[in-house]
Amino acid sequence: MAGYIYLVQMDIPPELEDDFNRIYDTQHVPNILTVPGVGSCTRYRVESGDVEGVARYAAVYEIDSPDLPTTDVWKAASDKGDWITHIRPHATNRTRVVYKRIA
Repeated sequence: MAGYIYLVQMDIPPELEDDFNRIYDTQHVPNILTVPGVGSCTRYRVESGDVEGVARYAAVYEIDSPDLPTTDVWKAASDKGDWITHIRPHATNRTRVVYKRIA
């Protein structure tokens, strides 16, 4: 069980959602999972809420170290494939937060 989660949230224009989900699932997540210290990734889409402005998509990565997402190996894996050219330039409302497991 990983000691941390890395929560990434973002919005993507509706016309790019199909490509976003395909590239995220078939390229981006598999690339990130090759990084030593990454245990898993689970993706979510907002269904309901009581807060305005929350990003529609979320990815939860289980990681072994809080600094892992800032390492060169993570950045290299993240920059592979169509993600960097077809998706990243269109992502908005993006937040990235590391949480430490407490229980």
